Amino acid sequence: MDSEERYRLIITVEDIRGRCPVFKAGDRITIEPPRIILDQTDNICIHALGCILSMIVPLSRGVNFKDLGLAKEGENGFFQCLDPGEPYTHGGTVLFRIRRRKI
Repeated sequence: MDSEERYRLIITVEDIRGRCPVFKAGDRITIEPPRIILDQTDNICIHALGCILSMIVPLSRGVNFKDLGLAKEGENGFFQCLDPGEPYTHGGTVLFRIRRRKI
């Protein structure tokens, strides 16, 4: 890993199990640490952001998705929000895909 590498993170809603009051399938969050690129972001949820916050800097600097436990292999990572959905809450869980582009 080259410490000078920088990546833009594109986080996309892949699937929703249950009901999510914030996201719909295909929604996107774009991050260039330390900024969220608002004009390329559909919505932000504090639950989802909290789940990925500790991974944003390593991912933006080229750390491997597999090494962070976000993928078995390849250049896409996955995480889900912490809301378990029914029967425990009135919400649902959202599965996100993370891709990155070199900047």
